[in-house]
Amino acid sequence: MLSLSELLLKEGDAISSFQELKETIQKTAVTTGELYFQVDIEPPAYPDRPADWHEQLNLAFESAR
Repeated sequence: MLSLSELLLKEGDAISSFQELKETIQKTAVTTGELYFQVDIEPPAYPDRPADWHEQLNLAFESAR
């Protein structure tokens, strides 16, 4: 299972926008082959973070599978 907290611990310093976070989730999902995604924390308040951020992160993960 890919969790948002683990992803941000590993890649967080390299991510500077919500769009980059979605791309990182997709890339990680493809390379690891994870079947499940857990949004266990709230992502940083990137300037481009939308109100429906939770749904968009889940959609980013699902679209990569």
